[in-house]
Amino acid sequence: MRAVVTGGAGFLGSHLCDRLLERDYEVVCLDNLLTGNTSNIAHLMGHSNFKFIKYNVIDYLFVEGPVDAVLHFASPASPIDYLEMPIQTLKVGSLGTHKALGLAKEKKARFLLASTSEVYGDPLVNPQPETYWGNVNPIGPRGVYDEAKRFAEAITMAYRRYHKMDARIARIFNTYGPRMRPNDGRVVSNFIVQALGGSPLTIYGNGSQTRSFCYVSDLIGGILSLLAAPPSNEMGQPFNIGNPEERTVRDLATKILALAGSSSPVVYQELPVDDPHVRCPDIRRAKSILGWRPEVSIDEGLQLTIDYFRGVAS
Repeated sequence: MRAVVTGGAGFLGSHLCDRLLERDYEVVCLDNLLTGNTSNIAHLMGHSNFKFIKYNVIDYLFVEGPVDAVLHFASPASPIDYLEMPIQTLKVGSLGTHKALGLAKEKKARFLLASTSEVYGDPLVNPQPETYWGNVNPIGPRGVYDEAKRFAEAITMAYRRYHKMDARIARIFNTYGPRMRPNDGRVVSNFIVQALGGSPLTIYGNGSQTRSFCYVSDLIGGILSLLAAPPSNEMGQPFNIGNPEERTVRDLATKILALAGSSSPVVYQELPVDDPHVRCPDIRRAKSILGWRPEVSIDEGLQLTIDYFRGVAS
């Protein structure tokens, strides 16, 4: 089997490349390194079944030889990135998804879109099932990411219906683990870097907003379960992939301080525009159809992530 992974040098993409190689795939990794980094895939560079191509997927996309699966993971994915790069974010969600779908169509390959829980916006339903249409502000600062992914889902479903392609959608919820960038602006990496550095932990708002955190190995397991599932009508609906264990941001800060052995204080700042107040996946579809559920506890996952950041800093 041969797979193309766009965004393969990023946090999630690099872990996906690892696991595909473990399953004896040949992997072609495409990344323009806008937010990805070759350090994430340096350990794969000598692998006989791995090939890295520095490439922007919004351009015409051609890969020599047969391809069995196209996994579209290319996109800025943290608030600090898509607020600084709004046009690039919109382009990779629209033009990039179009090009990746075109490659899959040409190769008669299975297509998997890495979508996001951000399509639910600031949800008025909690937990969020896949049937919920969301509460998104299309012209707000976060809208560039939300709407890019909503368009990506729409064009993926159009290709599935019109071209009869085997196209699938994973809605990814908050994920954390090794290879997160220290300065990517996500809450887990922010708190860990601040705790290890003795800096105050920055909580936006009063910390009562909730998130659900999935360790990266569990998340990639869910993606591969979706990729491997046999074709069916059920595959024509999105799948929430995330951990349904909901907790407040304030609780997360307390837990990280304890696990890191840090005495850093906590400071509060104004909540960003359109920041979701709740976020929790309903994963009943993934459980019943894919037989998948997360297994790594928050304490275990956070300790592994803290150890990783300690190693990076040393």
